Amino acid sequence: MSERVTPPMHALPDGEAEISLVVRLPWEDVARLGQEAGRLAAQMQRPVTLDEAVSHRLRSVRPGAAHAKPAGEQPAAVASSVSVASLPRLSGTA
Repeated sequence: MSERVTPPMHALPDGEAEISLVVRLPWEDVARLGQEAGRLAAQMQRPVTLDEAVSHRLRSVRPGAAHAKPAGEQPAAVASSVSVASLPRLSGTA
């Protein structure tokens, strides 16, 4: 029987929560996240980490996800819309 591990979570003063995760991704997904960080850095006129790029990406593609819903009520389309695969492909890749 595998043990369920809950990631560390911290409440932030601004009312948000910070969750620390370890995610295994293919290198092409990491490259797309790097591109996203580059675009965000140009827009914000400052360096941006991959963590910030991921957070920004998740926030920008969540239509109507202002409140948590029980797992049974969450539509599958919302979960799939926040995947790294929705980032633009690198030129020259399939």
